Amino acid sequence: MIEATERRGAGIEPREIKQEGDAGLRITWGDQRVLKPEAVSQELTIVEISIVGRYALNFRWNDGHETGIYSFRYLRDLCEEEKN
Repeated sequence: MIEATERRGAGIEPREIKQEGDAGLRITWGDQRVLKPEAVSQELTIVEISIVGRYALNFRWNDGHETGIYSFRYLRDLCEEEKN
């Protein structure tokens, strides 16, 4: 479990990150919200997930690229957009 800090808040840092199959990613946020599997592109598959510090994730994809750092805040914002 990742403890929330005052600056980030419980809703920004994930409690759990799990890869589900080749293309699924499940993120359980501090306040129990979960990234929806249908939001992940069907054309790419995740080969590996790395945590970057205490603030982001890096993905290695089946097409060979692994550029980019996806902050917990950015991933959380994507979840919020799906709700609207």
